[in-house]
Amino acid sequence: MGDQSFVSLTTFRKSGVPVSTPIWIARDGDDLIVTTPEESGKVKRLRNNPSVELRPCSRRGSVDAAVDPIAAVAEIVTDEPASRRMAEAIRDKYGLEYRIVMFVERILARRQKPRVLLRITPASEGARPADVGDLGRPRRM
Repeated sequence: MGDQSFVSLTTFRKSGVPVSTPIWIARDGDDLIVTTPEESGKVKRLRNNPSVELRPCSRRGSVDAAVDPIAAVAEIVTDEPASRRMAEAIRDKYGLEYRIVMFVERILARRQKPRVLLRITPASEGARPADVGDLGRPRRM
């Protein structure tokens, strides 16, 4: 998944309703990483439910309905050295395109938006997003 240009990240509202967003994604060892504005809806939803689904998508978020989503768990990274290293991985992967988008975002927002990094790891074998508890571990049935 980390080799894809765009991935559809699905987070879940408290009601369980899925919300999908096309994102940039990069690798950090065995984990996947994402950067997003701290005030984004996906960050708010992840604070309530860390379970996510991933599927390859187009730049506009179109996914192939025949492709099954991959269940995973997202963690908001707060460690400063890890955040810097992870941000570099995304900058390196997307290069000039990343720099242009960040510049345009800064101009449109008339400020530098605080961003967070998300570390995404595979969910336990057989877990579905609805099964993942607050700590990202499958709930026992």
